[in-house]
Amino acid sequence: MKFTRMFASALVVVASTVASFAQTADEIVAKHIEAMGGAEKWKAIKSIELKNKMSMGGMDLQSKTIIVTGKGLRSEVSVMGQEIVTAIEGDQGWTILPAMMGGNGEPQDLPGAVVKQSKGQMEFGGALLGYKEKGATIEYIGKEKVDNVETYKLKLTEKNGDVSNLFISPSTYFILKTTGKRVVNGQEMDVEISFSDFKKVEGLVFAHTTEMPSPMGGNMTIEIDSIKLNPTVDEAIFKKPAKK
Repeated sequence: MKFTRMFASALVVVASTVASFAQTADEIVAKHIEAMGGAEKWKAIKSIELKNKMSMGGMDLQSKTIIVTGKGLRSEVSVMGQEIVTAIEGDQGWTILPAMMGGNGEPQDLPGAVVKQSKGQMEFGGALLGYKEKGATIEYIGKEKVDNVETYKLKLTEKNGDVSNLFISPSTYFILKTTGKRVVNGQEMDVEISFSDFKKVEGLVFAHTTEMPSPMGGNMTIEIDSIKLNPTVDEAIFKKPAKK
């Protein structure tokens, strides 16, 4: 009888601990979304135009990205007078590479893994906004230091099985870093992405500096020069052009 009571008590403790972790995860997510500007404001964003400065492999590049939520993404990068164009529309994607980048100036289909990875950028507000509706789950792992900040570590498991770790500041509730597996140069590898220089644009918070591995080796830094919210977009820009 004594063993039964002890076992029952242990189950209560375990259940309480699990419930506490679940509640803590939801609280962290709620505070993060509020800190970023709130769910309603993010849901009101239907399109974005970003102009960025990119540094990688000793080169400074200029880029422009246009996104229409859930529909399409187009990125144009200027490199030494040449332009790289990449676009996603639905489940399909294409790119145009100049000869100096190993292309022929004609539109080429993107690998499915690259399209899949890029589609996450077509939903505004970040991975945690509406994660339950997307079929994802969140688990509170504990605390872990990121640049001397004791962050909250959350494990995000998406509906398709992809897993990412998110490290959230306990003071600002901004995401300072994410880790997970990404496709780089056609190969799956562990990738760490860091975010900093958080600024408000029309009441919404954007990380204006992002650092991640470069496809050319080393690291790539992206700094936002300007952001336009809800610009008018001709969705024809996402469609793959015919070959010349």
